[in-house]
Amino acid sequence: MGIPVMGHLGYTPQAIHGLGGARVQGRSADEAIKLVEEAKALEKAGCFSVVLEMVPTAVAKLVTEKLAIPTIGIGAGNSCDGQILVTDDLLGKFTDFLPRFVRRYADLSSVCQEAVANYAADVKSGDFPNASESFLFPREEEALLSKKVEAEV
Repeated sequence: MGIPVMGHLGYTPQAIHGLGGARVQGRSADEAIKLVEEAKALEKAGCFSVVLEMVPTAVAKLVTEKLAIPTIGIGAGNSCDGQILVTDDLLGKFTDFLPRFVRRYADLSSVCQEAVANYAADVKSGDFPNASESFLFPREEEALLSKKVEAEV
């Protein structure tokens, strides 16, 4: 049976330095043909799907048309068989950087910052954790524990 594998073409964050930084891939005819060939090779190797990241819409459309397996786009236009975004990006958890292809559907950054500040304040004040958020030691064992500690220490 084997392990299901999804291919990944275009911008691959783990290879950022070899790609010349975070940039769109497949912007020339030669690069586009290379992406199509690589996608077909992944399909032939048994991949069940291919992610196309940061490639021009026309190239993603061409790759999608040439494959029998689904393509999933992230910054690859609307011609792929499916779409994906990094959850933290679409939920707006970060304010310093937003890839061009991301649409924010929420602003959780301020909500997360407020939650962490409230947590820190509760810890500093001693309000967290309270008795209902802690595990209590059985009263019937307290005396026995005290005796054992005194005997061993």
